[in-house]
Amino acid sequence: MTEVLNETDVVSREPAASPWLVALDVDGTVAHEDGSVSPAVRDAVRAAAARGHEVMLATGRSWGATHIILSALGITPRYVVCANGAMIMRRDPESPEADAHGYVIDHVETFLPDDVLTIIRPHLSDGRYLVEYPEGFRRYTEGMYEWDLNNAEQVEFEELLGTPVIRVVVVSPEHDEAEFSQVVAEMGLHQVAYAIGWTAWMDIAPLGVNKSTALAVVRERLGIPFERVLVAGDGRNDIEMMEWARDRGRAVVMGQAPESVLAVAGEITGPVSADGLAPVLDSLP
Repeated sequence: MTEVLNETDVVSREPAASPWLVALDVDGTVAHEDGSVSPAVRDAVRAAAARGHEVMLATGRSWGATHIILSALGITPRYVVCANGAMIMRRDPESPEADAHGYVIDHVETFLPDDVLTIIRPHLSDGRYLVEYPEGFRRYTEGMYEWDLNNAEQVEFEELLGTPVIRVVVVSPEHDEAEFSQVVAEMGLHQVAYAIGWTAWMDIAPLGVNKSTALAVVRERLGIPFERVLVAGDGRNDIEMMEWARDRGRAVVMGQAPESVLAVAGEITGPVSADGLAPVLDSLP
């Protein structure tokens, strides 16, 4: 049965005798649509980490865009899942391969984007495209101007092909979310995993790769039992993560999530606009 959380639930702040693995989606869970993080959520994240829990992010964002949120939260987890599970970053500031933030690439999955891009293109007369490489560099076509385009270059469509990537993003301004979902269903994208975002855009990952596959690797490396796993999210790219954690751990869905995501929740909390994540984190021992 799905449990509905609210801010009147009892808050436990006893020191954690046994840490939980807490994996948080970013957009729509930790961060608002404009990318901001509320003080209430920031403080709840920091408090959970201070109590000894392993609080990390599991997001579709690139590593560069993810670290912005880590900095806003003020946490430095041992692992971070990016690109919908295609990349795992590990904190190792002593490594000669560590970046400016003290992280190294621990695991990466790539795929050749040629087939999926050539399947999609005829269906979207005004489609815009972006591909991301393991080192964080991106290439994009004309019109992708609302995305973070640091460390990126604009190219012609054909220049997106031929090199393995960790992620493909497709945007269609002419469709709303429902229309875009229908178009995607008609495409027959069987060779890749994909998730449709808040509006008419699609995140494409390698087949068999999602947030849950990356978190399974992280959980095993940290040695945290399944019974002490909590995941929280709101998007279709969180469904596999919810199903993975729900039966033995805690799978928390934000209140504004679409019905398909609410349907796989173990618990439902308030929407991101009401800082629904905060009481969830405060409920941890």
